Amino acid sequence: MQTYILITLVVIATIHLMMASVLFLYSRYKVQYLSLAWIMGIFGVLTCVSFPFMPLLKFANVGLLHPFMLLLLVVTSFLQGIYPLSIPMPGYLQWGRMWRYASPAIFLIILYVASLLLGNRPVIVHTYSELAECWWGPDMLFRLAGLGLSVYYVTNILRLPRLLVKNAEIPRYLKGYVTAMGLNMVFYIVVTAVFNAMLLLVYFYLFCLLNMYLFYRTLETMAIHLPKPEIVEVDEAPTEEVIVQAEKEDFNETNRRRFERVEFFMQHDREWQDNTFGRDRLCEATGINRHLLLQCLRSQGYNNCHDYINSYRISALKRGVADGSIVSVADCVVVGFGSSKTARICFERMEGMKLDDYLKKRSALNAKA
Repeated sequence: MQTYILITLVVIATIHLMMASVLFLYSRYKVQYLSLAWIMGIFGVLTCVSFPFMPLLKFANVGLLHPFMLLLLVVTSFLQGIYPLSIPMPGYLQWGRMWRYASPAIFLIILYVASLLLGNRPVIVHTYSELAECWWGPDMLFRLAGLGLSVYYVTNILRLPRLLVKNAEIPRYLKGYVTAMGLNMVFYIVVTAVFNAMLLLVYFYLFCLLNMYLFYRTLETMAIHLPKPEIVEVDEAPTEEVIVQAEKEDFNETNRRRFERVEFFMQHDREWQDNTFGRDRLCEATGINRHLLLQCLRSQGYNNCHDYINSYRISALKRGVADGSIVSVADCVVVGFGSSKTARICFERMEGMKLDDYLKKRSALNAKA
């Protein structure tokens, strides 16, 4: 079991250090990634620090509510709540809120380390009857304080979804993430109270998967808001012979030619104005299968087929707002959106601002003009 846990910790450390390095790179361009980069980096470094102590770990002697596991619980529950709470990390705008929120944990850790340096050693208990007999000792009081502080941090994590719902700017995935994170921390408290090596291994995997999910969804959000390609007029669709010839010579040229065929259809047939138009009809009209269609769209900077089709609808929406034919959200259905709700969701996701705010801003500019 020690070998399995050591391998798991190596994997976790590697993954978290990789995620931290990527986020630190992107934080040079957008400061909002710096907090998450610090958190992932700290998790990676702490995991590396634990490697030398693995040979000393004897699972039979861990017992209930082991102080080191409780201190790890305090640190983990604090760090995992920082990013959703938008509490700054070192080097990230300001330190005040972070230190105030961390001060109970730091104070408890300092007291416990001082106690160890003075010669007090952890009391190992294996049954709840033993726990009841020595609960009044300094070591047990520290454990109970650590458990109580962890419950405080975990409670804040579990309260986050309700608090985040009030803020429409918070992505939906973050609300789901904090719910899963809170439940995972509750699971760790159970593992600490009734120690089991296999359950600890399960927690490590859940912990890593949750952080990977947050990492990839954060990068996905960034990718969605990258500048979209300009729509370039295509006067003539490439023939099948031209595409076949390009396949023999250059992979990138083939994708560009297929994309030109798709662009020609979208610009001249304008079927995207029908709200039932989607990927299957586009494949049928252009003679390109789903795999090759997605391949050629991504080669030109589009995330998927739906975003590509909606980019035409949003472009038409903007033209309609500019010429005065679209003045309200209800008018947006004329460009191919199935409903006002769909128009709002697509516009906010692809443009980074609310459709209602955009219409108000443009109407004010049109009124001045």
